[in-house]
Amino acid sequence: MDRPVIWGIDAFASGPFTGNPAAVCLLEVPAEPRWMQQIAAEMNLSETAFLVSKDEGWGLRWFTPTTEVALCGHATLASAHFLWESGTLSREYPARFFTEKSDELICRHRNGRIEMDFPSRPASEAPAPDGLAEALGATPKWVGRSVDDYLVEVEDAETVCHLRPNLMALAQLPVRGVIVTAAGDGRYDLVSRFFAPAAGVPEDPVTGSAHCTLSPYWSARTGRTELLAWQASPRGGEVHLRLEGSRVLLGGSATTIWKGHLATAPF
Repeated sequence: MDRPVIWGIDAFASGPFTGNPAAVCLLEVPAEPRWMQQIAAEMNLSETAFLVSKDEGWGLRWFTPTTEVALCGHATLASAHFLWESGTLSREYPARFFTEKSDELICRHRNGRIEMDFPSRPASEAPAPDGLAEALGATPKWVGRSVDDYLVEVEDAETVCHLRPNLMALAQLPVRGVIVTAAGDGRYDLVSRFFAPAAGVPEDPVTGSAHCTLSPYWSARTGRTELLAWQASPRGGEVHLRLEGSRVLLGGSATTIWKGHLATAPF
């Protein structure tokens, strides 16, 4: 068996060393979850994606350094970039992914970007859990909960950008992570940050799946279905959003940083 190909790719990136880094590994045959988890821990990135060829598309699974996740936007964008950039798939065809824990996902080229078709994951208003404001160091204006995360709106974009949360406290919440957001201050319609210490990701640089919750929330408040978002992590990243019914179309760019092969094969 050939050694698996693995690339490092910055997703939702304006250039190298921006956006959110992911590793993408192409497998000849499905691998055991334990092996994939070990590779993800070795990569030590917020997500490592594993692809295996299937009829009419590719099987796709995502792992943080500590756990498998049900949905990951930036590593899906990186996976589509990998397939087109490596010549595995012609750019004229969509990248179709079949996942273990989410819907079928499709990526296409549109307006010079990669656009991902994801399920909307709206948040319903919910009581703030005990200690949330103290853990964030900010007073929530609104709190909701999606299938995965808490969504917290705070006063303004400056508050989002200057948050220094207590990550140990956030890790105790019974969710994947906490999305903190506010209205944008000019160039962007909204800003956000995403903290997921319980999933082994203290702060994610740019989070596609979080925008599946942010898109319906801010579309309802602005009355617009097309929005431009900025995730205000230290690396930062821009996400183009289109809400179409129960789907969110997330657009962004990607850049290949490194290419290689694993010295170990799946077992």
